[in-house]
Amino acid sequence: MDELKKLIEALGQAFEEFKAENDKRIKEIESGRNDPVLAEKVERINAELTAMSQVKKQLEALETAVAQGQFPGGGSSAVNVAKKAHAKAFDAWFRKGTGEAELKDLEVQASASTLDDTAGGFTVPEEVDQTIDRVALTVSAMRRISTVRRISTSTYKKLVNQGGASSGWVAEKGTRSETDTPTLREIAINAKELYAQPYATQELLDDSRIDIAAWLGDEVAIEFDEQESDAFVNGNGVEKPKGIAAYNMVANASYAWGKVGYIASGNATLLNNADKLIDLQHALKAVYRNGAVWLMADTTVNTVRKFKDGEGNYLWRPGLAENAPDTLLGKPIEVDDNVDAIGANKYPIFYGNFKRAYLIVDRIGTRVLRDPYSAKPYIAFYTTKRVGGGIVMYEAIKALKIAAS
Repeated sequence: MDELKKLIEALGQAFEEFKAENDKRIKEIESGRNDPVLAEKVERINAELTAMSQVKKQLEALETAVAQGQFPGGGSSAVNVAKKAHAKAFDAWFRKGTGEAELKDLEVQASASTLDDTAGGFTVPEEVDQTIDRVALTVSAMRRISTVRRISTSTYKKLVNQGGASSGWVAEKGTRSETDTPTLREIAINAKELYAQPYATQELLDDSRIDIAAWLGDEVAIEFDEQESDAFVNGNGVEKPKGIAAYNMVANASYAWGKVGYIASGNATLLNNADKLIDLQHALKAVYRNGAVWLMADTTVNTVRKFKDGEGNYLWRPGLAENAPDTLLGKPIEVDDNVDAIGANKYPIFYGNFKRAYLIVDRIGTRVLRDPYSAKPYIAFYTTKRVGGGIVMYEAIKALKIAAS
């Protein structure tokens, strides 16, 4: 994709400009001067780097979606024929509220049913479901970096082995002592109901030029993404997923299963504290570092982008190749503004192997209930999906805590 190549070139040029201007700014400060024009220029380039990195990720996600065929497409199998018939019947029901009996039969034929329809409504066609998932994937950092499972029940259960089986060396005829029993923990992730309720006029629905799948996907996807993205970081686990920042945090030296270990910043800011980032990396066991990533808000990225090592090398590096991520200390950075900004007693940076640490479960099927009565002259489309999330491997994630003073 030509646009992506041009963007990568521009990103590299902007980073070189950023380093040059920021080095000038540092020399100004060291000499006792503070040129506000220069400082403003550095921050402008800093913001441009952030924007270009975000666009690069979006273009890469689009390329991946095209390569994986995540767009409505042909096929002539019985299921594909049924899916097309289901999509056509759904469109008619969506617009006019007709053909419910036929739509119910086609749900089963198209393998679209969630098996549990006690709340009423109908399962959206595959095209709409893919639209929702595709938008969520390009925006939600936690969905990109965590393990995602699709389930057909309300709960996903997983056993975690905490170890505990002892072993040792022994002579050929020596006594074999009884070994310890491994400790197994069961972790259950419950799918919680997430809803959105877009409204439309009948005039809009009667317009055959409107792509109903795209309209519903766009309306609902933004709401769903904002809600679940916040829950994956801050959710309290009550009628929503439990987020990484909602677990009990303890100093890493006192880490215990069921809690998240943290490294303290040492002062009330992160400035001139690059060594704490190294401490945070090494707080994570070596077995989890392969595949580990940084997670932080955009404002925190703007701060750490200025950090250097003892030899004057910048710790942040832009991804100057297709599908190459921006990195910090050699590890990819993911941006999620649901993570706390830098502030006293806040946790602005998480570092971990999220594929091992955090599990997101999606119950199969997004459902829509058409309501033409409650808000006349509008027609409400009560749309629901079921999503859960939680930490399943506590030692695979660590946090940085900003000291109170």
